Amino acid sequence: MSQASLASRIDAAFQHNAQAGDAAESESTFYELRDALTSGSIRAAEPDPTQPHGWRVNAWVKRGILLGFRIGQLVESGTDLSFVDKHTYPAQRFTTKGRVRVVPGGSAVRSGAYLAPGVVCMPPMYVNVGAYVDEGTMIDSHALVGSCAQIGRNVHLSAAAQIGGVLEPVNASPVILEDDVLVGGNCGVYEGTLVRKRAVLGAGVILTRSTPVYDIVRGEILRATENSPLVIPEDAVVVAGARAISRGKAAEWGLSLYTPVIVKYRDEKTELSLELEELLR
Repeated sequence: MSQASLASRIDAAFQHNAQAGDAAESESTFYELRDALTSGSIRAAEPDPTQPHGWRVNAWVKRGILLGFRIGQLVESGTDLSFVDKHTYPAQRFTTKGRVRVVPGGSAVRSGAYLAPGVVCMPPMYVNVGAYVDEGTMIDSHALVGSCAQIGRNVHLSAAAQIGGVLEPVNASPVILEDDVLVGGNCGVYEGTLVRKRAVLGAGVILTRSTPVYDIVRGEILRATENSPLVIPEDAVVVAGARAISRGKAAEWGLSLYTPVIVKYRDEKTELSLELEELLR
């Protein structure tokens, strides 16, 4: 079945609110989408050079994911540890055939998320529905890949990194990390931020739509706009910084606000510091 046909049926089921008369058909349509998301043949967002910033958001996919929550019924699962969740979104089970390495210790990947061969999952971590994680990426301990987030090849999500998810509004862009991005420990990337290839986010960096990023190398201030996400350039090295408050009581008290700062762009020295990442994969 073509993507166009599936998209049309998803939109019809979503619009009609999965009424009693068509519940079985809506569930069958949803499972078709969920299987395609799990296999990676359909994505919530995908590269498209004709679109702004080179990515196209497939809003109908997110409508389909929301449909799955709407029609899902709570069921119990697990043995020693018990869980209650929608029957439409059970946890995935992995085999050696898929060549995804899931280290023991409490990790979970929801059905409807794609993990490519060579992905490494260190416990405990979590990948939510609609996420796409490409080959060679490492998801370290306590890291989260949120709903519909798009993670490229050979990305490293360090311990406690948080990649935010988005389902509503359905036309909103998800968080996107392109190939070879390094995300340091305790980082947070949220609200549709786009991190270009080979960028490095130092430990503790937080990126949101409302936080400007100061590029001291190029003398620019990067911001999200009403129609555009925050975009971190290729090869940028971003660290946590601060900017002084110049007015009012805060200035009198010498206070400052957190802000991310681009301090350099990747060079040979940066590459040497990242060689360990390759050894760990």
